[in-house]
Amino acid sequence: MEKLRLVIIALGMLILSNSCSDLIDVDPTSVITADSYWKTEDDAQGGLIGMYVYMRDIATTNLYILGEARSDVLTLGTVGEGGWAKYYNNTLNPSDAGPNWYSFYQVVNSANLVIKYVPKIEFSSEDKKNNMLAQAYSMRAFTYFVMTKTWGDLILRTEPSEGFDAETTQKERSPQAEVFDLIKDDLDKALQLFPNDEYPSGRNFWSRPATHALKADVYLWTGKRLQGGNSDIQAALNSITEIENTDVMLLDNYESIFDYSNKGNKELVMAVRFKEDEAGGNYFKSMYLRSSAVPSNINQATKDIIGPVGSSNNIVVPTDYLKSLFTEDDSRKNASYFEIYTTDDQGNPSDYYTTIVLKGNGLISAGTRLFLDDIILYRYADILLMKAEAKNALGQDPSIEMNRIRQRAYGSNYESYVFVPSSQENNDAEILEERLRELAFEGKRWWDLLRFGKAIEMLPSLQDKEDPEHLSVWPISNEILSLENKVVQNPGYTY
Repeated sequence: MEKLRLVIIALGMLILSNSCSDLIDVDPTSVITADSYWKTEDDAQGGLIGMYVYMRDIATTNLYILGEARSDVLTLGTVGEGGWAKYYNNTLNPSDAGPNWYSFYQVVNSANLVIKYVPKIEFSSEDKKNNMLAQAYSMRAFTYFVMTKTWGDLILRTEPSEGFDAETTQKERSPQAEVFDLIKDDLDKALQLFPNDEYPSGRNFWSRPATHALKADVYLWTGKRLQGGNSDIQAALNSITEIENTDVMLLDNYESIFDYSNKGNKELVMAVRFKEDEAGGNYFKSMYLRSSAVPSNINQATKDIIGPVGSSNNIVVPTDYLKSLFTEDDSRKNASYFEIYTTDDQGNPSDYYTTIVLKGNGLISAGTRLFLDDIILYRYADILLMKAEAKNALGQDPSIEMNRIRQRAYGSNYESYVFVPSSQENNDAEILEERLRELAFEGKRWWDLLRFGKAIEMLPSLQDKEDPEHLSVWPISNEILSLENKVVQNPGYTY
């Protein structure tokens, strides 16, 4: 039974360190049933941690693939395409569709377990119970939001899977409007249940500020793509104002945001925790360099920057288009990627070899590189740029937010890059481009292009397709169609 399997995994998560910021995977020590499990506050905490473990599973690679891999950020690396070409070439089809939604519904099911059983448990305080329920509602809203942006209409599951009867397990997809009704309702419930605006240690559990970030993201999407109009965009702006009144800030040093030793810093609003001895590497290892591909004829400075490579593989690299957006005096450039040049006979850099991504390059432990930086879902710079986007959509001046981002990026050279507002259309173009410079490799670009209505216009891989409009959503994989006999393929995709 799927539910029993989830509960067993949750029990395995119950043995934790003193801080709930650390998720430690352990083997289950007994066979349990739902009736015997959801009884105590500790049981509920174990179930909650299990939900975050499933979240980490989808954040390892799939969130990035869905959010950015189809855009103009990445292209072929040095060692073959490794299964990524279908994304940046936009050649997805049902038999080679990339991530399917099964792992996402595992997260939903974990949230549904918490939502169903936690209200029945006696807690040491109502605030603890409410906080746990709020996290589950936020998680369910986030997961459905990612899924509906990806596949459109969805099967709505608001109860945990507790049986195999066809009436329960086989369902048709509900219209996307109903999916967003659920998402928005979950957001409202979560925001009401959180007892305060505090961030948890590590900023890797849902909080009220993190849920406001999600709400801003959701309402910007519905305001711009689903006829939500100015009222939804204003709701997004209101949530951003709520975040700004919390313990959040832009760090002075852009590079330090992503430093493994600086997890949980004050720029973060919500992240997914990766840590040594807890998890394997994440998607950043596909953007580095495998040991056999490190050229011998590079200078010492280049060797020092590359350092140990660990289990990495240069499958994908930043596109020339992306790199062209960075000037040399942009502090984000050297913190985001590094171009490798081989040397000539005199030891001088001569021929371009490849590019590696430095954002997300993890830590070095026992002489090897481990790609275990947290996966950031929301940070304050993203929030400020969403605010600029919302203000511009409402006919307001986005200069303050744009210039705060540029002040950090360009430092003493900022005066040469001051944002000067123009027409709404021109402002949008600059905001979209600034988001790419600021948030490259963080899984935002594909969603941004769709939300701004620029995907087909800006991606050559879409322009050469017949009737490219249907490519804004992903195909449903044949694997899912074989399991879900009431699910119909998205328009435009053939079997």
